[in-house]
Amino acid sequence: MHYLLILLISLFSCNTEKTPTQFSEAALNDTFITLEGNEVSFKSILEKNKGKTIVIDVWASWCGDCLKGMPKVKELQAAHKDVVYVFLSLDKTQDAWKKGIKKYDVVGDHYFMKSGWKGPFGSFIKLDWIPRYMMVNEAGEIVVFKVIEANDEKLIEALKK
Repeated sequence: MHYLLILLISLFSCNTEKTPTQFSEAALNDTFITLEGNEVSFKSILEKNKGKTIVIDVWASWCGDCLKGMPKVKELQAAHKDVVYVFLSLDKTQDAWKKGIKKYDVVGDHYFMKSGWKGPFGSFIKLDWIPRYMMVNEAGEIVVFKVIEANDEKLIEALKK
């Protein structure tokens, strides 16, 4: 009986959900705002960086954990200069987003997530916390789906490949 209980607990505690390697159509078609005020699809952001490694940082200037993590992001950028850094902001307003970029000297490609946490992109990545880091390899595959620290070992190892 004891072994059966252990087996059942093991089965139910396993994460059987497969981590996606491609973005859904809905996520690809979600629209973001550029610093110039233009609307672009997430698909076009990926196409702009086709053939490159991309680190995606979902953040907001009001997020304490995001700001505490910025020095780690800057260390990552210094160690991996050939990587494209895409920052997707969940700020409440575009004005706050732009001020945050300047105030915290956030260097990279910037987009405002107008659809927010529960939009097509946020829903696809099951957004439940920020900062949230992801990595897309040169082939356009998601190789790191969910980490919340810029110095997470999964992200560091994936960048070394």
